[in-house]
Amino acid sequence: MTERSTIYELLNRFEHDLKELEVSYEQYFLGIEKRAPEQQRKKLGQQLRQMLTKYIPQTDLKFRLRGLTSRFHSYSGYWDRILRLIDEGRYERHISRLNRATQTLEPEFSAPVAESDPLDSLYRKIVDAHQNCSLKSPSRQQVIDFIAKQQSMIGEKFGHRNVEFDVVIDSGKPKIKVRAKG
Repeated sequence: MTERSTIYELLNRFEHDLKELEVSYEQYFLGIEKRAPEQQRKKLGQQLRQMLTKYIPQTDLKFRLRGLTSRFHSYSGYWDRILRLIDEGRYERHISRLNRATQTLEPEFSAPVAESDPLDSLYRKIVDAHQNCSLKSPSRQQVIDFIAKQQSMIGEKFGHRNVEFDVVIDSGKPKIKVRAKG
């Protein structure tokens, strides 16, 4: 093989390994893998350092090597930042996964309430809307406190007319809408 084709094959293999490493990190961040692929990353970093020490006379191959080097370093910074956030407990995907796990457990432990209670049906609608948006559901008491806070504004707007509450999703967030009955 010529020197050019050898370097070309090394660059292709490095690019393929970089894509595999990216997939491995994403699987780790999603919780599919139990450990971060640090050994694979270290090995890829060593390969990169070896390639950077080689003399490459062809400009197109130099350009491609610099691009791959830049991608590797950009990904490394991103992975380090995400790993730090995971260590601090502030990584969104892990937090949302934990929240979903606790949301599925909550209904089993909640006390049954009467079906005729309009506040109960409103609360069920709010919980459903939050789950559809992949957000943490508020507790029943938080909903009661919110409605109590808004009571004066509702009275000003609708007077003594009967009102009904409905839950809508606006811009990806569940909201409570108040309408006059009849």
